Amino acid sequence: MTTPAHEHIVKSYDEEMSRLTGEIAAMGELAVKQLEAAMDALGKRDSRAAQRVADNDDALDAQERRISDDVLRLLALRQPMARDLREILAALRIASDIERIGDYAANVAKRSKTLNLSAPVPLAGALAPMARMAGRLVHEAMQAYLAHDAGLAHAVWERDADLDTLYTTLFRELLTYMMEDPRSITACTHLLFIAKNIERIGDHATNIAENIWFVVRGEPLGEPRAKRDVTDES
Repeated sequence: MTTPAHEHIVKSYDEEMSRLTGEIAAMGELAVKQLEAAMDALGKRDSRAAQRVADNDDALDAQERRISDDVLRLLALRQPMARDLREILAALRIASDIERIGDYAANVAKRSKTLNLSAPVPLAGALAPMARMAGRLVHEAMQAYLAHDAGLAHAVWERDADLDTLYTTLFRELLTYMMEDPRSITACTHLLFIAKNIERIGDHATNIAENIWFVVRGEPLGEPRAKRDVTDES
């Protein structure tokens, strides 16, 4: 028979995990907003707005530190086993992925400031669909995390390949544009870096999805991740 003391411990643990999950979800949504703000600054060629995005990255760093402290406290006090342990360790990994997503959003903003020193490149508009897709992947990964939805996590994991396709297409178009107009090389190089930052955001969304799958199913995804980024192939 379950003792009142045990019930209290379980309830207390559940409350702590619920709070931790909420903090991580909020952190994920903030990272998506950072990406959206960076892309808005890029589209408007607004260097002040871009600097605000870069400055706001500190908030995500602080959130990750708080979450890390919470995770360490839970590990020390609760000594969890089985699924509880998977859930706590996944929280630590997911927070780290979100922090990196924030870093990439800040990098986009910083690059956009440099781009503003050059004439606009028409292909810059192709970054917006990439960023929207990356933002959706992160948002849906956080939804899967809140709902413990392995199916949604797997869908996010699969759709990263679509983001790779957009990146590879833009990569080739930018290389062609640079060959046709050498004066655009500097600006296009910055656009290439921005595109890669966005593609990497998608990779971190899939990392989050893999962690959710592991928490819910108790095993890693057994299939290799589909990759359509062929820009590193010889």
